[in-house]
Amino acid sequence: MYKSLPYFVLGFHGCDRKVAEKILHSDSNHLTQSENDYDWMGNGIYFWENSPERALQYARHLKKRPQRGKAKITHEAVIGAVIDLGNCLNLLETQSLQTLKASFHMLQQSHKLSNAPMPQNSKPLDEEEDVLIRRLDCAVVEITHALYADMGKRPFDTVRGVFWEGRELYPNAGFREKNHIQICVRNLNCIKGYFHPRTSLANYSIP
Repeated sequence: MYKSLPYFVLGFHGCDRKVAEKILHSDSNHLTQSENDYDWMGNGIYFWENSPERALQYARHLKKRPQRGKAKITHEAVIGAVIDLGNCLNLLETQSLQTLKASFHMLQQSHKLSNAPMPQNSKPLDEEEDVLIRRLDCAVVEITHALYADMGKRPFDTVRGVFWEGRELYPNAGFREKNHIQICVRNLNCIKGYFHPRTSLANYSIP
């Protein structure tokens, strides 16, 4: 009874300017759902919660590394979204974390029975400090959705998680430069609208 999040959150997505223009000038178009097997929280549309700056950083990151993303970014931009979290697999609260832990054991058992290797989380080949390729986490989240569907339970509309990423903010800090909360939207009806963020940072403007 206490786990629901009955409020709207603001999410920000980094993308190419043409993509942002297309979404903002349409009444029906949505951002493309990510379906990589290494997505941190499974398949869906990803947003940085309350952080347009972080969304812009990521768009610039992909622009410099076009092999990382399916859509090429020529002119980076940020689009905002009003999101109703709905039935959220909220990985900031105990029950959802225990659900995910149980799903891991189910995934592990399934792979043992089929004599298949477990997926692994790993760092990219360019040796960044952070574990960015998360095939294990993705598989655990996806099997959670599959198990809920098999049991006839209400599906999760969104997944929400916190991540510690980047270098230490200062020596021996418990905070890192890129700490963030991320939202993965699976049910597109949870996106109530898109908007152009009001900010003075460069390259945010949409003609």
